[in-house]
Parts: sequence; structure tokens; C-alpha cells
Amino acid sequence: MQRTGWLKTLLKWHWISSALCLIAMILFAATGITLNHASLLEAKPQVTRLKATAPQEALTEAASFARTHDGAKAAVTPRMTAWLASNWKVNASGAQAEWAADELYVPMPRPGGDAWVRVGLEDGAAEYEVTDRGWISLLNDLHKGRNAGLAWSLFIDLFALACLVFCVTGLLILKMHAQNRRITWPLVGFGLLLPALIALLFIH
Repeated sequence: MQRTGWLKTLLKWHWISSALCLIAMILFAATGITLNHASLLEAKPQVTRLKATAPQEALTEAASFARTHDGAKAAVTPRMTAWLASNWKVNASGAQAEWAADELYVPMPRPGGDAWVRVGLEDGAAEYEVTDRGWISLLNDLHKGRNAGLAWSLFIDLFALACLVFCVTGLLILKMHAQNRRITWPLVGFGLLLPALIALLFIH
């Protein structure tokens, strides 16, 4: 393939990959700034606490399950899952609960906040707490992939792959135009040298 053909192919891959990762790149760059200045952007968490009493049929099933799973992590029992969904609209399906002989504890961490459910298996006293740390915390957690689930983790991998294609094709396009742009390699070298110098001189 002649030089013009290679250039057209590189430009095609370059613009497609840039289009795919553009919005996510903006968000990840913005959250890089917010993460770097997290102490200045802390929001006051909004905490919601709810209380209720679990129904006897759900307690009986859960207590029976707890006797054989004391100290273990396992799924929430079906009737307790259904009650949590109907009473608090809590989706505990698939959650790994912490079981004790007298208590069920369901941690439900999420991007930008936290949540948990605790149910006393003897008296049925149930508590539900939700913590919301705001949209900046939400975006920061999505940046890190924290508590965001498998689908988001796969998205980050695909986004990173698109970024690599964008950068590598950009580098090859620079190489093809470097003869007519003498400042190309000094700029690329400066982009490598600057973070290296900062790391060597200021990171201990």
C-alpha cells in the first residue's frame, strides 16, 4: 500500500476511535481534575435511614437459612428479597449478604454512595440506610470503576482500547507528517520528558 493509502487508513481509524471515546474522554479528564482536588470538592453526604418490621414468613425462612450459614456470605433468601423489594424498593437479588445466627446484613455499595440493610432475625427489626455523596463523588467512582459492576468494567476496558487506537494512530500520523513539521518530535519528546522530570524531582 502506498503512503497515501496508509495515511487514509490511519486517518479513518483515528477519527472513528476518537468519535467512540470522545465523550468518555471528556468525562474521564474532568474527573481526573476532581479526583486530584478531592479534598476541595468534598460534599456533605445525604443520609436516609428507614426502619420497619420484617414479616414473620420472611423471618422464619431467613432464620432457618441462618442456622446453617452462620458466619458465611450467601444470597438473601427469596421471601426476604421479595419483602425488601416491596417495602423499600431495595433490589437485594444477587447480593452477597453476611449471615449470623441472629442477624442478616446486606451491604450494597454503589458509585457515589453507600447503602445497607440489617434485619434482626429474632424480633424482625429492620433498618435501611442510604448515603448519597453527590454527583461529583458519583463521577469520581465511575472514573475508578468503584462498585460499578461488570458492565461498567467492560465499558472501561473497551474505552481504554479505543483510546489506545486513537493514540497509536495519532502517533503514526505524526510520523508521516514529521518531515514537514520540524516541531513534531521535540513536542513529543517534551510530552515524555515533562512527567518524567516531575516524577524524578518531586515524587519521593
